[in-house]
Amino acid sequence: MSLRTARKNIVNRAVMFALATTSVTTVQVFAEEGVEEVERIAVTGSRINRTDIESASPVTVISSDFIAQSGFTSVQEILSMQPAAAGMSLGATSNNGSGGSATVNLRGMGTQRTLVLMNGRRMVASGTGADSSVDLNTIPVSMIQSIEILKDGASAVYGSDAIAGVVNIITKKDYVGTEITADGSITDKGDGESGGLSILHGSEVAGGNLVVGLQYSNRGEIIQSDRDFVPAGESSYVPEGSLGGMVPDKENGGWKERDTSYDYTDDSYAQTPNELFSLFSSFNTEIADDTELSFDLMYTRRESNQQMAPQPAAIDLAVCLPGEANIGNCIDEKHTGQFVDEDGNLPDELLYKRRMTDAGPRIYEQTTDTYRASIGLTGFLSNDSQWDMSATYGRNDSKDSVGNSIHAGNMEQSIYLNQDEWFSGDPMNSDFLASEGIMYTEQNEGGNEQFILAAGYSGVNQYDLGYAVGVESRFESGYYTPDLITQAGESTAAQQDPTEGNYSVQSIYGEISLPVTDAFTVEAATRYDNYSTFGGAATWKLGATYSITDGLMLRAVAATGFRAPSVSELYGGDSGSFDYLTDPWGREEDEQIKVNYTSDADLQPEESESFTAGVVWEVAEGLSTTMDYWKFDITNAISRVNVQNEMGQCFSGTNPASCETINITPGGDLSDMTSTLTNIGQQNTSGIDWNISYANDMFKVQLDTTYLLEFEEDGISYEGTIDGNMGGYSQLKSNLTVSTELTDDLTLLYTANYIQGMEGNAWGDEYATDDVIYHNVSAAYHINDDWQVTGGIKNLLDTEPEEVPDGNDMNTVPNIYDVVGRTFFINTSYKF
Repeated sequence: MSLRTARKNIVNRAVMFALATTSVTTVQVFAEEGVEEVERIAVTGSRINRTDIESASPVTVISSDFIAQSGFTSVQEILSMQPAAAGMSLGATSNNGSGGSATVNLRGMGTQRTLVLMNGRRMVASGTGADSSVDLNTIPVSMIQSIEILKDGASAVYGSDAIAGVVNIITKKDYVGTEITADGSITDKGDGESGGLSILHGSEVAGGNLVVGLQYSNRGEIIQSDRDFVPAGESSYVPEGSLGGMVPDKENGGWKERDTSYDYTDDSYAQTPNELFSLFSSFNTEIADDTELSFDLMYTRRESNQQMAPQPAAIDLAVCLPGEANIGNCIDEKHTGQFVDEDGNLPDELLYKRRMTDAGPRIYEQTTDTYRASIGLTGFLSNDSQWDMSATYGRNDSKDSVGNSIHAGNMEQSIYLNQDEWFSGDPMNSDFLASEGIMYTEQNEGGNEQFILAAGYSGVNQYDLGYAVGVESRFESGYYTPDLITQAGESTAAQQDPTEGNYSVQSIYGEISLPVTDAFTVEAATRYDNYSTFGGAATWKLGATYSITDGLMLRAVAATGFRAPSVSELYGGDSGSFDYLTDPWGREEDEQIKVNYTSDADLQPEESESFTAGVVWEVAEGLSTTMDYWKFDITNAISRVNVQNEMGQCFSGTNPASCETINITPGGDLSDMTSTLTNIGQQNTSGIDWNISYANDMFKVQLDTTYLLEFEEDGISYEGTIDGNMGGYSQLKSNLTVSTELTDDLTLLYTANYIQGMEGNAWGDEYATDDVIYHNVSAAYHINDDWQVTGGIKNLLDTEPEEVPDGNDMNTVPNIYDVVGRTFFINTSYKF
């Protein structure tokens, strides 16, 4: 790319320094003082190539060096540590319902509202089946040059999904040589052994640069009961079975009150295992003096597992009338005598519950294959402008299974025909269960596909006016086909319908950056997207920067945004979910209560407004600070009503319509409780981001802080709260990083992650979590110019997670608190 002339002032350097030091990042300063020529670069959040990084939108940059020295082995682990992350996301410690995926949730606004890009272009939705988010496991860490996080709404630039912000993965390019890296880690309890190997090779080929990389990683498992902080599980589904809430009385015959519970933590994972294999490549070359060709390819195969306690089976059994002979469709009198009421009547049905320990724990397995190919042409014109064209294709195929599943219909028939065996309280032979067709392996499959064509034109004229215009055409499709037994509702797990659908969108956009004066610059962007599903949506963005002095700059951005409903939201059909809820009527024995989830093909897009305003200040040489106020408001949000809140209002009678909203009765019949996706949701959130950075010849110190002022969803305030369904919205989160070069060959790194305590309410009882600080240390040593070794300890003090009584696993919220514990890691790389 040709060099362009640009003026560099102190504010330029202050902004770049502030960005560079956020999250201990290193960004190359493009021109020293007195040097007039710099290269125009692409900045996340803008289509205009710039000579500096002083855009109006706040961007955090995380370098590959920091990733390696911190011992991070996944993109999700990197992003979850950011103070801007909140709410609920998926990762290595998500055992129940994750499907092995990993996601990011900026501002706590939902994983579907954070757009993930690779080199400025969209990633295909991935995971197991039709999905609305990107599985971060598909992105190998070894290919990452840097990660840029735009903490601002960017729909006017990138279109749908960029309501809460953008994560842009920048891959390694223009690399020459070969680098081999190996890493490993283990907890101080001797479990969770993990390791990986990667090879990166770059060379000059056919007048350009070709980079090829290969990465393999293997994450080890941890069992929940192997952690002292995990309390024994107390499930009413017991191995001996229960009928009408009573268990077999082996000593006296008949039935007695249940006085035991089942501990499900012995069979459940605290850290889920997976194996990842990734192959990636990029190629850049000049095919003419003024034209460049580039492409990048990526393939990732994920094989992952989760393990949960044996299936809890709940079956309504018909009761034989007095004197009626059992013909294989009701329970004999000898087993139901204790259930006669005071009037001498038997119930029509009795609920039989049994923990199917003889079938073994539920083994969830996923195999996903994700492919991505992108090719682009860029041409440079004599008037300091350029054009570009690109095509990007992405595809995700998945197969997942659930071993030791239970066929409810076959189990019901087996009980009627073998009542003495089932009601004895004795173990059932697994061969018998298999022969009766009760045990089976659930088989599901799904996938996503994406194809994008794009073309753009951008440049800077003689008045320093930057501009960009372009068009895009995008096609998205997805499907998920559950096991036929699950579709038919014959499984003891929740019934689920298949998903299949697609949509297309055509877009046009424009953007300008106008220097009104030497100190004042205005930025503006607009975009129009036309969807095959609902029609058109227009968005805009207006920003400005103003340099008060050489070392002090103000910036602000106002923008609108939208998010189109995904394939799964439009065409998902009905599915069941066992949510952690409190029954105000007190009839449910367990915390997890079934809720029927439904989608809606007539959903409309979400709409948002965002505003950020801040200051960038170079206080003194080496000392810089940024502070930004941010506010996001979403209307017509695609969401489900807060089922717990509606249950409470139905129970108290304060809002009788709540009963109908979630399809329950005022008397507390929850058997058909339903939560429907609608456009009635609303989110309002605001806060302050503050970064302080200091560097001298010996030290670099950074403090990155987010203070949450407000988070309200559908009229309920969540700031400073935590629970198992919404996740955590700590009002204050902060990262402190201190690095020092003791010698030319030895670098030490210390990081501290602070999470302020939160409050919650579990089954009517209020509770609070304490403040938590996680300390991490590492050292990197260059044995010689080619060989480096890095080692460290995560969670140095082995700080245990805070107790969350209504947590979603292990009596806490694993994506907020560390449930793994103190972990030792080491990695080494050799270049030749």
